[in-house]
Amino acid sequence: MFTPIRGKSVIVTGGSKGIGKGIASVFAKQGARILVVARGLETAQTTAREIAAAGGTASAFQADVAKWEDMEAMASAAVERHGGIDILCANAGVFPDAKMRDMTAEQWDEVLGTNLKGCFLSIKACMAHLGASGAGRVILTSSITGPLTGFPGWTHYGASKSGQLGFMRTAAIELAGDGITINAVLPGNIKTEGLIQLGEEYLATMASSIPLKKLGAVEDIGNAALFFASKEAAFITGQTIVVDGGQTLPESLEAMQAA
Repeated sequence: MFTPIRGKSVIVTGGSKGIGKGIASVFAKQGARILVVARGLETAQTTAREIAAAGGTASAFQADVAKWEDMEAMASAAVERHGGIDILCANAGVFPDAKMRDMTAEQWDEVLGTNLKGCFLSIKACMAHLGASGAGRVILTSSITGPLTGFPGWTHYGASKSGQLGFMRTAAIELAGDGITINAVLPGNIKTEGLIQLGEEYLATMASSIPLKKLGAVEDIGNAALFFASKEAAFITGQTIVVDGGQTLPESLEAMQAA
């Protein structure tokens, strides 16, 4: 059994839906106090209410991770509401589809601004408080796309997710002096609200490329993040966990068929 995280102060950026909502729910079920951060206040409030209805403790905060002033305000809100910050789940991300021939500089900047710059700003805003915690944890939501795989239309997204890991490895060295660890979860295809809307046929096609023959659940990512946040993971920093059902293992479609 892992040491409980009951009472820990946790920030989840992009926490109102999808993987972020899954992370927030998993941590709340373990007794942590959650600050659900999102650009849309209404969706963040809805998620916080759902967590509370399930017996957890959560509140909402509206912020854009790409804006320094918002991140400063976010950190201050967590300290005011919870007395400090123990865990930051830097999950916020966007992935508008655009192939290079059609992509604009503004689209590139939007993705890198949210996914990579936003990762940096959220951590910078929380650093002092995570250090004061005595056991600060930062968990990044990266992706298999970029670090391990590619997909047409996601050059900007892949660059941002690979960039997160390059950032993480040096950040781990800098944060270690304050007793803060930083690690990343790399999700594969996860069953989120957006994917569900694409229909069962699409989901079945995606699942067929995964050795375990199913999409992951948002809780699968939450559980991996929970491990990185645990006392038992205190000597792990600058590392990654791939949570993809084996999706990145087959070298070809023939490998799947041979299985």
